[in-house]
Amino acid sequence: MTTPTDQLRTLTDHTEITGLIDRFFRALDERGLDLPWGRSMFTDDVRATFPIGKHQGLEAVVTALADGMSRFGPTQHSGSNYLIDVDGDRATVRWNAIQTHLPPGETPVAEPFVSGGYYDGELIRTEDGWRFRRQTYHLVWTTGRLPQGT
Repeated sequence: MTTPTDQLRTLTDHTEITGLIDRFFRALDERGLDLPWGRSMFTDDVRATFPIGKHQGLEAVVTALADGMSRFGPTQHSGSNYLIDVDGDRATVRWNAIQTHLPPGETPVAEPFVSGGYYDGELIRTEDGWRFRRQTYHLVWTTGRLPQGT
């Protein structure tokens, strides 16, 4: 039987995890991708798979994300349909994503590169809150042109 305390903890966990995802996307758009940010997102032994490759370890993941985002001008990352399953201090998550990327150095009227897909991952509850231990982006579709060199 689920108690009110259990329900509150589940709601709190879901709120914290969706907040983590939203802060992840915000940092991609604002280019706040450094190690202090990475420590607020990932475990030290994180494993991540993105269209730009597979990476293991906090420093490697943060470096890959910063390098990947440096290839674009303004971006907007949007997430929706968060599916979260919490089991004690471990959680799995899946959410849909649409990412709009403008070429670097061009005005906002340039043709954007837009991609859609979904993320899935595993999170661990730490002393400092939830952190991704694994994160994978599954690219489903794209439209537009990637900037040269990406």
